[in-house]
Amino acid sequence: MFRIVTVEREYGCGGSEIAQRLAERLGWKLWDELLTREIAHLAHCSQSVVEQHEERTDPLYYRLMKSFMRGSYEGSLNAPKLNLVDSETILKITQNVVLRAAGKGESVIVGRGSQLFLKDRPDTFRVFLYAPRDAKIRRLLARGKNESEAQELVDTVDRERANFLERYFHVEWPSRAVYHVMINTGAGDANVVQSIVDVMKSAEPSAS
Repeated sequence: MFRIVTVEREYGCGGSEIAQRLAERLGWKLWDELLTREIAHLAHCSQSVVEQHEERTDPLYYRLMKSFMRGSYEGSLNAPKLNLVDSETILKITQNVVLRAAGKGESVIVGRGSQLFLKDRPDTFRVFLYAPRDAKIRRLLARGKNESEAQELVDTVDRERANFLERYFHVEWPSRAVYHVMINTGAGDANVVQSIVDVMKSAEPSAS
């Protein structure tokens, strides 16, 4: 029986909204903003700091600096005092939170590599959502973004997510074999939720 759904998504396709509607439909707990909030609590930092590092790689200059800090004598002495919050730190905490949420079951988890953390669990149903570029831009405009901002976000955020998964999980994005279903959200949010529920039922693993 499926007890967890992971929702990976292209930026601007409505993944968060659809995940929320799906969680409400199933009566399950939604781990989206809640996931960010829990990570921030465990990392002893603000949510905005976590959001800056989620599903992103650290810049090259930062990785070089950190490598130097780890390798130098002075750095080894001072590193514990720095308490740096970076992408690797956020990723490790994210894994712990995702695994804990999965252990409780009845959870809809949005992105953050959850589909890969849980790819070997038979009780996890993995979804990928996408949409045409113009549809994503229209959705962002409806959220209040201006045209140039919407275009830039659509073109850059998914590139950052792809780099993140390649660096830390060594997979291409999207890794199609991971997902049970990939859905174009242009069909409408309600239809997408219904499709997910229908495919979940048809793909339900047999009880042992």
